[in-house]
Amino acid sequence: MKMRHYLVMLAVLLTAQANAENYLDMEFPTLKVPEMKAELFDLSEPVYVTGQPAPLIDRVVPAASTATNLSATTANQWKPDFDFFKQKTNPGVKAYKFMDDLTFVGVPLFAAGWAVKGDKAMFRVNQKAEQGGKKNTQLLTDFKTGIDDYTQFFGPAMVVGLKLGGYEGRSDWPRLLASAGMSYAIMAGFVNGIKYSAKEMRPDGSTANSWPSGHTATAFVGASLLHKEYGLTRSPWWSVAGYGVATATGVMRVLNNRHWISDVMSGAGIGIMSTELGYALCDLMFKEKGLLRNDLVLDSEKPSFFSISMGLGLGNKDLEFESQGETVGLKFRAATVVDAEGAYFFNKYVGVGGRLRVRAQSVKDFGDFANVVAVEDYYAWQGLQPHYEAAFPGDYTGTPDQNELTFLNKMGYRMDSESAWNDNAPVTDSYGIVKSDHITEFTGSVGVYFNLPLSSHFSLGTKALIGRSITQELDIDGHAEGNMKDISYTMTLDNRPGHKDALGDPNVSLDNLQYPNNTGEKWTDDWEYITIGAKSSTSFGTGLSLTYRYKSNFSWRIFCDYDYTRKNFTATYDPYHFVQKGMTTGAAYLTDLALATETGEYADGIGLDAREYKTRKHMNYWTLGLSFMVNL
Repeated sequence: MKMRHYLVMLAVLLTAQANAENYLDMEFPTLKVPEMKAELFDLSEPVYVTGQPAPLIDRVVPAASTATNLSATTANQWKPDFDFFKQKTNPGVKAYKFMDDLTFVGVPLFAAGWAVKGDKAMFRVNQKAEQGGKKNTQLLTDFKTGIDDYTQFFGPAMVVGLKLGGYEGRSDWPRLLASAGMSYAIMAGFVNGIKYSAKEMRPDGSTANSWPSGHTATAFVGASLLHKEYGLTRSPWWSVAGYGVATATGVMRVLNNRHWISDVMSGAGIGIMSTELGYALCDLMFKEKGLLRNDLVLDSEKPSFFSISMGLGLGNKDLEFESQGETVGLKFRAATVVDAEGAYFFNKYVGVGGRLRVRAQSVKDFGDFANVVAVEDYYAWQGLQPHYEAAFPGDYTGTPDQNELTFLNKMGYRMDSESAWNDNAPVTDSYGIVKSDHITEFTGSVGVYFNLPLSSHFSLGTKALIGRSITQELDIDGHAEGNMKDISYTMTLDNRPGHKDALGDPNVSLDNLQYPNNTGEKWTDDWEYITIGAKSSTSFGTGLSLTYRYKSNFSWRIFCDYDYTRKNFTATYDPYHFVQKGMTTGAAYLTDLALATETGEYADGIGLDAREYKTRKHMNYWTLGLSFMVNL
């Protein structure tokens, strides 16, 4: 045995000896027993502890069945539960009446989605072949996530997981499965019946079954299951988690370009309504059977809360820029608004709190910004047509439309075959890639909250907030590819007094001008086509709300908020960047000069260069929405 082992044994012996000696010096312990009162109990019935939902002491039984009854006396302990078919009812749990838990909160959500579903206009560029472009070219979105395919099942996954782990909620297995099955069946009937009757086209143009959103409806059924089973009976934070993930699912469906905000709002309404109807029917069928826990009860009368909200943003729906007499702009759809909000109240009437708001407003119409992306290659050459008509008058003897087709053919576009029109064109393909087709604002605010009780269930509220608003950019990238082109020409500039045109530009004469020549090189270009953003700004907000407290711990709130901020917007617009790649230096210079001198729209002299627009705008936002609230 090693020396280390001997040393350890010696240390243990010395420690034991020391403890023994200390023990001799200790005072004799005494046991103090509190005064007890003898009471008689009827042991033929279970004994309950006040305030507990389930018995802690069961009836006295023979020792042979002690193990069986021990399992029945630990309702609050976590134990695996795989007995799906055995019905269980805990004594002392209050039965639900038919329609006892119906809030009808899903009705205004569905109605709001139906009311705004007409606000849909997909940005689809219709390029005409005679202009040197493809037909029905659509801006492509670069944002894509598949997380929403999984988050829609968060609610039922949590309910089943907690249930399997032995964490009791509202219902036993048979009642839970019946309530969930009924809820999903009602939801599926509503969603599919409306989808294939309304036949609303999706934003991405894939299928005509957009309204309402099935993913969102499924997510809100799951959130409502989690809310009823565990949020109402165990902890309100289960409800917050469920409805928070469901709200995020709906937002992702919009960002994925798969649904409009109207689809999401109606889907959320259907999901909540379906679950409430499913549970109401099962309450009628099962009555008091299969109930395990009563709802939580909050004694505080202070309206302190935490809430998550989803709403419809109205107000400013256009953004215009002016520069050197040129006006360009965008038009926006109604915004998607998501909030996290909370407040602590000192009494029934006054409190302090804050709000984090995300407001995403997608583009409905790119307006003048989209004109060039449709036929950008044609516009890049358009200014040269008068010069070629002057240099080759014999080629242009028809109508203006005929002369335009002749010019395009000479540029390298084949107009005789739609399938092969661009095999020798300067630009064979061009489109926009939407990195972000919306302007998103993140606003954090703090302030004072006010509450006016109207009854035991209803109250009015308002607030005064101040905060900071941060804007995320709208970003569209361009992509173009084609054949490198060169142009042979001699250019003479006459800058002598009396030899300038009416605009004050030098007279330009082109000699030995030749039609474009294919150099044999392929080119491709990716660049920032449009970027629109704004500086951070101070935000002021208020609002009016109506709160329905349907449980002591939970409320639904309908609100209308108003927010104001003044923003400095900047738009960077570069539609002709590809010219730097698609032409030789001399050809690009000639095209730029032609546009700058021959077209009134580009007579500012910037031609094919990128341009920047700035504007200051007073932003007035109105938000109509619905909040799920946890009372604290």
